[in-house]
Order: sequence, then C-alpha cells, then structure tokens
Amino acid sequence: MIAFRDRMARGASRTGWLESRHTFSFGEYRDPQHVGFRSLRVINEDRVIPGAGFPTHGHRDMEIISYVLEGTLEHRDSLGHGTRIRPGEVQRMSAGTGIRHSEFNPSASEPVHFLQIWILPGEAGLAPGYEQKAFPPEERRGRLCLVAGPDGADGALMLHQDARLYIGALRPGERAVHAIDSGRGVWVQVSRGIAALNGIEMRAGDGAAVEQERAITLEADTDAEVLVFDLA
Repeated sequence: MIAFRDRMARGASRTGWLESRHTFSFGEYRDPQHVGFRSLRVINEDRVIPGAGFPTHGHRDMEIISYVLEGTLEHRDSLGHGTRIRPGEVQRMSAGTGIRHSEFNPSASEPVHFLQIWILPGEAGLAPGYEQKAFPPEERRGRLCLVAGPDGADGALMLHQDARLYIGALRPGERAVHAIDSGRGVWVQVSRGIAALNGIEMRAGDGAAVEQERAITLEADTDAEVLVFDLA
C-alpha cells in the first residue's frame, strides 16, 4: 500500500527571510491527516535568504537531521559546536534533555536550501549530542547510501531510534531497490528531479508512505535524489 503525498498539498509558511514547505503538521500548519509517519514527525523544506537564519532557540527529546541541498548552513549550539553544513553533508542533533542552537545562512549573496527532519527518539531524557558527516557523491550515486541508523553502522550517523535514513542519487534510467522487513514502514521523499516509486511518478517535494509492501523500486526519469526512511 502506497499513500502519495503531493508536494503542492504540503503546508506553507513564509516570513521576510524564510520560505518553508511542511510535509507534516508543523508550527501554525495543522493537518490531522498528516501529523507524521511512525517515528518520523517533520520534513520541512526550507529556503533562507542570504545573511538570515533561525535565532537561538531550544529543543528537547527529538532527533533533528539537517541535509543541505544548496548553499551553506552555519550551526551553533549550547554544546559548543560551531560548524558549517554544505551539500552532501548530514547533521544529526539529539536534543535529549535540552539543547539550544541557531542555524544561519552565512552567505552575503546566495540562499541556502535544506531539509530539516525530526524523528522521535526511542526514549526520553537522553544526553544531548551532535554529529556531522560528509557523504561524497560517489557513495550516493546509483544506490541508496545509509547515512543514519540506530547503531551507526557502516559509517552512518547514529540515531536513538529504530530508524534508518538512506539517500540515493540516480541518473536517468537507474534503479535502486530496497527490501522492507515485515512490520516495518518506509517513507520516500524526493529532494531533486523525477523518479518513479513502484511505477508512481514522484517529483521534487513529493513524498509517500509505504506499508505492507515487500520492497520498493525507485527508477529515475531525470537526474534525481531520493531520501528513504525505513521505520519500525
């Protein structure tokens, strides 16, 4: 069973410096039909103008992943980290018992375009934590590359949840297959281009919940990038 989530049906918000599209309910956008999928709670597609960003604010008990599509995102937090995230890099911040952070576009001329993803942790009250890693294009080309998982295996970032995030970059005509274990569900999010999910066309911004299927096949119509969340 595949439940398609059209990019044009997502929630939208805009301020003077931020344009955001919400796959699931977030902030003032409330949709009882789309409050998350299993432990996946937020997929926000954000665009921030040059020289602007999210001021320092706090979170608790959430696994927060940032994935930059274009531009550069500058991160600072109460654990003392000060880093810049660029395309192909993935950041995982565990809010745990509490963390404060800011995210800023340091460029004077270029916007930053990124995905912010929230996953519920398997338990509350964990110690806050932070990881960031680059996954070069050759690791993602033509396959689904594991970038985050519950045990940090194979060089992936560690999530405090029985969830795995894969990212794949496919050329036109290339295919990637992902088997789904019994009882698990998969969320597919297209971040660039056009790809078919089990024959269903999906474009950048589209998502889909997959349950009671043994596998998914993703086939690119154009140069495409897809995120696959495998969730308990």
